[in-house]
Amino acid sequence: MWAAGAARVPRRPAAASVRLRRYLRVGVTMAKSKFEYVRNFEADDTCLPHCWVVVRLDGRSFHRFAEKHNFAKPNDPRALCLMNKCAQTVMEELEDIVMAYGQSDEYSFVFRRKTNWFKRRASKFMTHVASQFASSYVFYWRDYFEDQQLLYPPGFDGRVVLYPNNQTLKDYLSWRQADCHINNLYNTVFWALIHKSGLTPVQAQERLQGTLAADKHEILFSEFHINYNNEPLMYRKGTVLTWQKVEEVTTKEVKLPTEIEGQKMTVSRVRATPLALHCDIIGDAFWKEHPEILEDDS
Repeated sequence: MWAAGAARVPRRPAAASVRLRRYLRVGVTMAKSKFEYVRNFEADDTCLPHCWVVVRLDGRSFHRFAEKHNFAKPNDPRALCLMNKCAQTVMEELEDIVMAYGQSDEYSFVFRRKTNWFKRRASKFMTHVASQFASSYVFYWRDYFEDQQLLYPPGFDGRVVLYPNNQTLKDYLSWRQADCHINNLYNTVFWALIHKSGLTPVQAQERLQGTLAADKHEILFSEFHINYNNEPLMYRKGTVLTWQKVEEVTTKEVKLPTEIEGQKMTVSRVRATPLALHCDIIGDAFWKEHPEILEDDS
């Protein structure tokens, strides 16, 4: 019994504690609801351990996209540099990518062999890379196509492929660079026949049917005075992105005593950033110069 006139202390903290326990019980019940069984329909897409994880993106219907946006033929440096910028953004934003290789409308991203990023779920690898790349393509479009409006958003499809050892990974990248050379040589001759000889696309295709690489070189040199070996390396070799240390120098205002206030100082720091190389990756020279790519703890 309370003494007469005694102040009654409200028991709100206790009431709040009761409500909190009630909310927690409800939360537990919701987490274990009868509908949770639907999670059993999710397929296990964990990538095998100790394998290289490669995500390759390809432009969706990019022939049409290139025509609608007036890409130069056979190569548009604006489009290729935009692709490289998007790939650099992917490497900077996502973890564990040790290198990337791109040509035309495709890019391959190599995750380090021991990565446990998102518990090695293939769907996470593919969707994060594809979404980051596609959004970057739209975001940076005006930086490279100042006079060309983006008429509709581009699309990219992706796939995840596992390679069990260093040699198969190197063979995969060699395959993509060989594909770059074959396609670019054909396209260089094809569009030279159209632009400089006045052939229609059908006539140019018929002219090149059954020709070998040596024949295409001869057509370029004898008819158009073009030495294919002098074409830009980015067109012939594609682009390799690797992590390299660069020094950044910045100038900033320094807060000093009043008598010398307003002075500035130069600050430099070294950080790793993905830089573009246009070189051969089929031979051994590249891998000897960049042994860190294949290291297990890269």
